[in-house]
Order: sequence, then structure tokens, then C-alpha cells
Amino acid sequence: MSTEGHARLQLHTRLEKWALKVPFHITGYTFDVFEALVVSLHEGGRVGRGEALGVYYRDDTPVSMLAQVEALRERIEAGVTRQQLLELLPAGGARNAIDCALWDLEAKRSGRPVWMLAGQDAPRPLLTTFTLSADEPATMVEVARGFPGARALKLKLTNDEFNADRVRAVRAACPGAWIMVDANQGFTRESFARLLPALVDARVAVVEQPFPIGSEAWLDGLDSPIMIAADESVQDHHDLPALVGRVGMINIKLDKCGGLTEALAMAEQARKLGFELMVGNMSGSSLAMAPAFVLGQSCKVVDLDGPVFLRVDPAPSATYRDGLIWCDDAVWGGPLAAAA
Repeated sequence: MSTEGHARLQLHTRLEKWALKVPFHITGYTFDVFEALVVSLHEGGRVGRGEALGVYYRDDTPVSMLAQVEALRERIEAGVTRQQLLELLPAGGARNAIDCALWDLEAKRSGRPVWMLAGQDAPRPLLTTFTLSADEPATMVEVARGFPGARALKLKLTNDEFNADRVRAVRAACPGAWIMVDANQGFTRESFARLLPALVDARVAVVEQPFPIGSEAWLDGLDSPIMIAADESVQDHHDLPALVGRVGMINIKLDKCGGLTEALAMAEQARKLGFELMVGNMSGSSLAMAPAFVLGQSCKVVDLDGPVFLRVDPAPSATYRDGLIWCDDAVWGGPLAAAA
């Protein structure tokens, strides 16, 4: 994307903080607020926007991302392209925020939505998982019943002895739901083996990131009738070859890999290597979900429920209905201007 023939590009950055409706628990962490970096690229009357939360377990924070972006201010305002950005910044939230803002700005310039610029068919609403924070089984059941129209659930599990009870309770309360579980690196081979019969009985379809980063060898020879998905173990396309034969599914998150540009290329490579695709999120507002919604059009599993946990999701926002997510072009990536 060149700035030739366009008004001067101006970079605007800000940090946002969103309170959650209730605290959110995963292995080793409890969140009651999410912070994000929002990047806006102004060019005359056009504005391209991008949002990133970063990758907390890699110390990729909104404050550090802001410093990365500001260090490149002169280069960005001179007209950086998405391909150049891949060389200027590593995978992570800072690159994601700028990359998504560049895609959005290109849509405004060209008068064509991002999905068209990416060579995709017109988007459709997507079945998304709704995530249950690791909690008491009865609490998780209550939360599951509170998701209106949810047809797919993702249960956060942790490193304690209550996981089987959690899964059984949610399955009994939601007999028709598609269910996956996410350990967030919290299992050992032994604890996973003990839990596996309960997961099979509960008709769990996918187990996400059972083992810690660096313990991928634990997956070798793992006898699991349930598909294993990698999340924390795969940040960008460089991590894919080491997971061939170890997992069946790759969870691509724009905050991890550094933007929609890398995510689309990563998805193509992952498919060639034989992986099923999942798109996920590090939470955030609808502005963070919308670029991932573009990628989600070609994914088997979609986990884009971040805004439903926020007390306030800034407009324009995604729509959640009947277990589906829909991101109109007005949310992000459309040819018309949106509020900055």
C-alpha cells in the first residue's frame, strides 16, 4: 500500500481499559480487566483502525506494544506497507494493531471491503464458541445457561482435581452443545490420561493446549481419540513444522502472529501441512474480533466471543445471535469511515 497521491498519514495511538462483567479464570491467571492498544491511521477524511491486547504469557503488554509502535512513528507516517511491517516488527500485538489499521485504511481508500481485498467470498455469520471460565461446576453450568442461543462451548480447565466434574456438569446441562476444553498448558501427561475417559464420555471434540510450552515432546505417541489443538505452542508460521504429527489443529490468533496479513499466510501454510484451522482471540472489543472474523471464514473452529465478557463493547459492534457471530463491514474493514 503506497501513500503516493494521498494526504499525509497521521498515526494516533491510545491505551484502552475494559472492565469484565465477572472475573475470568484460566490456569495460572485471573483477569478482571483487559487492556488494549488501539491504533488509528488518519489520511485526510479516511481512518484505518486496529486493536491489540498482546500476548500476556510472552510479556507482550499494551504498554510495551505502544513503545514499539511509537518507535516506528516516523516510518509508519512515511507510508509503511503491510509487507514491510513483517520485517520491521516481530510477531505480536504491536504489529497486529498496525497491520489491521493498514487493512482498514486500504478498504477506505479502495472502496472495497477487506474480505474482498483478501480475495475471499462474501462473509457469512459464523458459529462461535462461548467460553466458560474455570470455576465451580455449578457456576460453569449457570454461565453456560446464560449464553443466549449458544451452540458451541469452550470450557477452561485448570490444574486441579475438579476438571472431570466440570465437564460432566456442563455436558449434562447442555446435552446438544458442541464442546471443547482448553487447559492453557495446565496438564501433565498423567493428569491428561486420568481425565481423558471423562472427556470421551462427555463427547468433547477438541482439547486445546494440554501441555506447557516447551513440552511439545509430551505429545509424541499420545494416545488420544480426541483432536489436540495447539495454541500457546504456536505463535506464527515458524512454529508450524515442529507440530506436524503432534497436533491436528492450530489456533491462529492475530495478537500472537502479528496481524491479518501473517494470519492469512499462516493459515495457507497450515492447511498445506495438514492441520485443521481454528481462529481465536486474546479477548478485546469487536474491533479486535472483526479482522479475525475475516480469517474465521476459512476455519473449522471459531472462538471469537471476547466482547461478550466486557461490561461495555464500544460501537460499532459485532452481533451475537443464535450462537453465531456476525461482523458487519461497519465494525471494521468496510469501505465507509468508522469512528476513530
